[in-house]
Amino acid sequence: MIDKNTPWQEMTPGGAIYEAGNSLTFKTGDWRSVKPVFLHDKCKQCGLCFAVCPDNAIPVGEDQKRKDFNYDFCKGCGVCSKACPFTAIIMKEEGEE
Repeated sequence: MIDKNTPWQEMTPGGAIYEAGNSLTFKTGDWRSVKPVFLHDKCKQCGLCFAVCPDNAIPVGEDQKRKDFNYDFCKGCGVCSKACPFTAIIMKEEGEE
């Protein structure tokens, strides 16, 4: 996890596009300071959250139901939380349980 004591040399490189389709190579989830938490019991599977995720960090299974977040790529923007009409996604400080 990156925090205020992490040297810049150990941070994940970003913004470097060497070839087409290399976004899966750069796991940028450690950039976030807040993270979304998926509350399965409140989710109605409406699909509004994964449609607005700019990082494609909300996987959908073959059964067409959303799964938990892919935190390797989630940057914690909170767009999914704002889009959810059922409050099935809440934002928490990174490291908070």
